[in-house]
Amino acid sequence: MTQGASQEPVVRTATLRDFRVPPYAQTPVPPQSPGAPPHPAPPERAPLPQTSVPPHTPTPPHPPHPGNVAPDDEPPEGYTPTERDLPVINRGDTAQVRAVPEPQAGSKDGRGPLFVVGDVHGYLDELLAALAAQGLVDAEGNWAAGNARLWFLGDFTDRGPDGIGVIDLVMRLSAEAAAAGGYCKALMGNHELLLIGAKRFSDTPVNSGAGTATFQAAWLLNGGQKSDMDRLQDVHLQWMSRLDAVVEEDGHLLMHSDTTAYLDYGSTIEDVNDTVHAILTRHDADECWDLFRKLTKRFAFRDEGAEAVRELLATYGGQRVVHGHSPIPYLLGEVGSEDGGDGSGPVVTGPHVYADGLAIAMDGGVTMAGKLLVVQLPLHD
Repeated sequence: MTQGASQEPVVRTATLRDFRVPPYAQTPVPPQSPGAPPHPAPPERAPLPQTSVPPHTPTPPHPPHPGNVAPDDEPPEGYTPTERDLPVINRGDTAQVRAVPEPQAGSKDGRGPLFVVGDVHGYLDELLAALAAQGLVDAEGNWAAGNARLWFLGDFTDRGPDGIGVIDLVMRLSAEAAAAGGYCKALMGNHELLLIGAKRFSDTPVNSGAGTATFQAAWLLNGGQKSDMDRLQDVHLQWMSRLDAVVEEDGHLLMHSDTTAYLDYGSTIEDVNDTVHAILTRHDADECWDLFRKLTKRFAFRDEGAEAVRELLATYGGQRVVHGHSPIPYLLGEVGSEDGGDGSGPVVTGPHVYADGLAIAMDGGVTMAGKLLVVQLPLHD
């Protein structure tokens, strides 16, 4: 639910333990030096301002879903808990930019202002509030931004309460924005690939590179919600299957994952998107799994990762990469409690700029009581 001034602290349906990274997505990280001081606890979060958004019936409480817990706190074979696999990156050359609304100016060619949205993961109320705060939707959740341009960076479902509701909203806003002279578009995230695979292939064994795996098991282990699967329709599958993987807008190279694996699928943006669409059209479980596996990789831009960003920009164009996928709280070292019940949580005020200023991270960690980011580009410091 969206936290208002008179409501109790936000309690997420998923915790840090739920954000699992399977072996195929892991990147080795040097251990912290002995004796290094622990990261300070984040300050207590102030209540979020109440935003006028359309009424939304919250998902009724239900027993823990198999995708949200590990029996006896022991991770299933082949998977490891989040905190070991999403290392804290607390570097001095990174910056978190507070997203301050600026007068909406369009591009030089007369197009409207450009906005991007980080990972939503089923948090429909938070999405509506964030869109309304930027003036993109009205109090009823309808498009209100004229010729503005809005890009979602992927990961609409899993972990949160209403992934299908999020997809329905984005599909509707796409039509309304087009009618108003703007547009609302979306990119392919690894969770879209996971949901498509779970629906199409279910328990069909795939070659994971580390033994036998299935899309169904991976979907559950990564926060798959039964309510989303029950409501998933062909129109949702068709829409997700047609999403592009990479685009360039106003010098910003937009993609979901902070990985160079996109280079495996083509030397131009058009080639990458055509290849991804072709793979999903062929309905080959192993081929789809390999695509999912590669787009689940992360952290290519951290540490000495500026060169990886430059390689992507040199290949596909643009001056900055804008991505989701890896939560900002882990990059900043601001990680809340696992139970999320004390009102404290990661302090996220805006996008995270790093890799010599060439990369902008947009996943505000909404699944761990962070913030769902909707930001106008270029950033205004």
